[in-house]
Amino acid sequence: MPTFDVTIAGELNLDLILYGLPEQLAPERELLADRMMLTLGSSSAIVGHNLAALGSRVGFQSRIGDDPLGQIALDRLRQGGVDVSRVRRVPGEIKTGLTVILPHPSWRNILTYAGTIFELNWDDLDLDYLADSRHFHLSSYYLHRALRPRVGELFQFFKSKGMTISLDTNDDPDDRWEGGLSEVLRYVDVFLPNEREACKVAGTEDLEDAVRKLSKLVPLVVVKLGREGALAQRGTERFTSPAHQVTLVDPVGAGDSFDAGFLHQYLRGADLPTCLASGNLAGALSVTRPGGTEAFRDAAHRQEFFRKRGV
Repeated sequence: MPTFDVTIAGELNLDLILYGLPEQLAPERELLADRMMLTLGSSSAIVGHNLAALGSRVGFQSRIGDDPLGQIALDRLRQGGVDVSRVRRVPGEIKTGLTVILPHPSWRNILTYAGTIFELNWDDLDLDYLADSRHFHLSSYYLHRALRPRVGELFQFFKSKGMTISLDTNDDPDDRWEGGLSEVLRYVDVFLPNEREACKVAGTEDLEDAVRKLSKLVPLVVVKLGREGALAQRGTERFTSPAHQVTLVDPVGAGDSFDAGFLHQYLRGADLPTCLASGNLAGALSVTRPGGTEAFRDAAHRQEFFRKRGV
């Protein structure tokens, strides 16, 4: 029996969310936010934290700076029940990453200091630790600049150990969608893009065309559709699941929370409708609190949310 259900190697940082700022940020003016939240950020950490909150055994590797922000992020992940014994704290000028999010009614600004996110590399990884698991998940493919050239090799290693693999690329800040992704997808069992990412990766503006192309590369393609729920394509089989209607507080981390909910059931051998429903439920829970993990940290709120929906 492996130690973990899921292992993750990826970015670990904080999100600073500033609410109530004007859409036009005038230069040389002191602009006032009306609320703020400093919370655990980064797609990899949000997936790991929320998987653990749902009951999965999660091991996590990362590289952070020897600074207060890194310690806060590490503590938040540990408090969520994730094993962080292999996270490396590296002293030096490069500090732990930080993302500043400025939400607006229908869009948001996302500003990131990558810091140690760009520095995580092959030598930071304890492969035996990561392989002591049934499944490996990778988020933020395009942010892992030092690790990305060897992701294919990493996935091959896990495959040789009999593990399954999931990938969520998240956005490409350069909007190029290259970097050897097509080669990497050969080793992926579950691909978890949103609609825009699916189309970008497939090189088309049509979602159906994108799903058709991607399903020839990956055994299971799961596309997050926001208010429309989600779909899964396995070969010629199509499954869909509607979104839950909730009062939106903050969409940050909703897609990563979906990943956690989906994978939690997938690794228990649930059928795809159940996996999709679990992903949508986790994504809906996420948006009821600021940030990507706060709704999961509040155990009473999480349990009541699930109880009301018959879970």
